[in-house]
Amino acid sequence: MLTSAPRWVRALLPALFILVWLAGAAVGGPYFGRVNEVSTNDQTLYLPESADASVVQQKLGEFTDSEAIPAVVVFVAEDGLNDAEFGAVAAQLDKAADLPVVAGDVSPPIPSEDGLAAQAFIPLNAGADTGDAVESLAETLREGQPEGVSVYVTGPAGFAADLGAAFAGVDGLLLAVALAAVFIILIVVYRSLLLPIAVLATSMFALCVALLSVWWLAKADILLLSGQTQGILFILVIGAATDYSLLYVARYREELRHTPGTWEATFRAIRGSFEPILASGGTVIAGLLCLLLSDLKSNSTLGPVASIGILFAMASALTFLPALLYAFGRTAFWPRRPAYDPEAGDGAAATTGPWAWVAGRVRRNPRAIWVATTFVLLLGALGATQLQASGVAQSELVLGGSAARDGQRALGEHFPGGSGSPVYALAEQASAAEVARVMWSNDGIDSVTVTAADSPAGTAPVDRDGEIQPLFGAGPAPEPTAVDGQVLLQGTLLPAADSAEAEAVVRDLRAELADVPGEVLIGGVTATAIDTNETAIADRNLIIPIVLLVILFILMLLLRSVIAPVLLVLTTVLSFGTAMGVAALVFNELLGFPGADPAVPLYGFVFLVALGIDYNIFLMTRVREESLKHGTRTGVLRGLTVTGGVITSAGIVLAATFAALSVIPILFLVQLAFIVAFGVLLDTFIVRSLLVPALVHDIGPKVWWPSKLARFEGEADNTAPRPEEELALADRG
Repeated sequence: MLTSAPRWVRALLPALFILVWLAGAAVGGPYFGRVNEVSTNDQTLYLPESADASVVQQKLGEFTDSEAIPAVVVFVAEDGLNDAEFGAVAAQLDKAADLPVVAGDVSPPIPSEDGLAAQAFIPLNAGADTGDAVESLAETLREGQPEGVSVYVTGPAGFAADLGAAFAGVDGLLLAVALAAVFIILIVVYRSLLLPIAVLATSMFALCVALLSVWWLAKADILLLSGQTQGILFILVIGAATDYSLLYVARYREELRHTPGTWEATFRAIRGSFEPILASGGTVIAGLLCLLLSDLKSNSTLGPVASIGILFAMASALTFLPALLYAFGRTAFWPRRPAYDPEAGDGAAATTGPWAWVAGRVRRNPRAIWVATTFVLLLGALGATQLQASGVAQSELVLGGSAARDGQRALGEHFPGGSGSPVYALAEQASAAEVARVMWSNDGIDSVTVTAADSPAGTAPVDRDGEIQPLFGAGPAPEPTAVDGQVLLQGTLLPAADSAEAEAVVRDLRAELADVPGEVLIGGVTATAIDTNETAIADRNLIIPIVLLVILFILMLLLRSVIAPVLLVLTTVLSFGTAMGVAALVFNELLGFPGADPAVPLYGFVFLVALGIDYNIFLMTRVREESLKHGTRTGVLRGLTVTGGVITSAGIVLAATFAALSVIPILFLVQLAFIVAFGVLLDTFIVRSLLVPALVHDIGPKVWWPSKLARFEGEADNTAPRPEEELALADRG
């Protein structure tokens, strides 16, 4: 047996684990700065290939022979653009046409009707870094402009640049804030220097190897990686690996008190923590893999990406950390080294400490506690219906200052708001005229054009009768470009392309064009947002019940019970509802957010239910272990007291790591950070500390039905302990 292995095995095996993880971290570490090579934030790529907007997007390249990202440039003068200023604008546009980041013809400046502004359309190279391309373009266009002329770069390229800049802090700022928060918490928890470093190393090594694996899977086009997925991966691995490490360290310290040798203590600690860590990680992975059922690739790819991270977090906590702590021995806990105490018994200790006090309150008034906590949680959950999770405008995705958003406002003041982000209609050539007439009949459309390769502008205007017109009102009308018998019409929207008004226009067009002969598909920025939101809502309604069923099944297998798992799932769902209710209040009333992405409740549910169940797993596996010896009511009190410190520390760590997501100025991530951090704290301090122990204590052995444990009455279950005999165990966290 390994517990009696020879000395050379005891030296070689831990060294091998440490060296393997060191090598993995050394290889994976440099990939932190290379994630942008294999990631994309293009929303269209996340839609199902069958979605109308996706089909149109795939066809665009065949009509325009270009995959360029369009930039809309707006020039604004407070007192109006005179001839000299208009000439300077045209001259700078000519210079911009020679930039290497420009992928095609630059349109001439188009004056606004009020004479205060001009706009131009510039295609940017899709292969270049969008942020650098937009910055280079803006600098060139601002050079030589007369005083009083402001230049804005907006449109799809401008918003893509803003998103890229917002996600730029994932590799640096996010990681630094998360690690600093965890380190400070670990210092307070352990009052030691070596243990926090060992736990952080466990987390970072797991993240390095996970990132290495994900990077190559994304490189091979097996996974789709975005800045959003990357940020969640970083936080999830750091938080989960730290939580599993806290559980192992607590168990290892406990075994060092009962075992003279560190080798035997290591294996006893692994045996004691293996099941809860495996069950916890397995539950999270199972919940995450349910995202594979999503039609949105941004959801379906997060499942395997985050699951890979959890897998390496478990592996690191069960191999690297035990090996490292064994190498350090009891010195790892310096200056509070756990001394071997053969008289310590099975862990019963003094009746002092905060968790002994909590256990005493639960023993005295279990029904009052679970009724009161349930009422408070239900009260908080009432606000969940006020969460506005039907989608937000693209211009609102980035918090704080946004150059593209400023440009969009300037554009809307002087031109149709949808300039540069048209609504596309892919139609049969024979039906093109009828499609154009329907588009013109909509009050939200300012103009209609058709793609025409032989036109200098690439498009030709279409009048209200559906007739193609000469570009400058003279000469023959260009022939529309036809691909497989289809033509591509473009409609300029009067409202901004990412507004609710624009979405209403697109929905009306789809309904009206349904009666036109042949298939007509609507695409573009607005259609993509509509299809994304509708798909996200459908995913949410499908996946949430499945996650519940999967987690319930896992808990039944783990606890060999039906009643206990049902109670755990119900309490966690209640905690989720409360978190959403409080989040709605904070988002709507305190922070004034414009709404939320439909995926916010889905992600919040998956993370809160899967991670919230984690703490109940940590608690209930220990409760079951104690109940087998002492009976259920005594077992739940002992389990609460023994695990109180470590679970609370784990909850605070996970809440802090998710809260770190808020340093990335993306609305989705900030909202997710609040929901998960607040929900985890609810689970840690209310659900796991009060509600679940009080319920289990009140129900008694029947909570384990139908297992044999439901019929086991421990001594403490048949007696009424006097107050001075109140059960309390030493806090081992």
